[in-house]
Amino acid sequence: MKKGKKELIVVGDRLLIVPDVGEDRSNTGLYLPKWALEKESVQAGRIVEVGAGIPMPQPNDVEEEPWKQSLKDLDNVPQQAQVGDDAIFLRKAAVEIKFEGETFLIVPYAAILLLVRNH
Repeated sequence: MKKGKKELIVVGDRLLIVPDVGEDRSNTGLYLPKWALEKESVQAGRIVEVGAGIPMPQPNDVEEEPWKQSLKDLDNVPQQAQVGDDAIFLRKAAVEIKFEGETFLIVPYAAILLLVRNH
């Protein structure tokens, strides 16, 4: 995600999310129950950037010493999430950051509970 001369690069299996703030419904109209909001166990937001995925070696490239493999020999297992999807995720797994005056959450892919995609 680029802003001015700076760029946020999301790595690995992480997602950059703009959180929904102060509502009991997500942007797509999904209702988040009061118990979930009170305990802050789940949160919703819009995905604005997606990491490349989990780096994995090619199955046929296994050497005797796999730790010597270079990073350029790795392929990434892509994520199901896409930029523009709405996500419901586990709040405790998210890390809040501020960039250029905006608040974002960095969320690991494993914390995503549900994706809503508009076609």
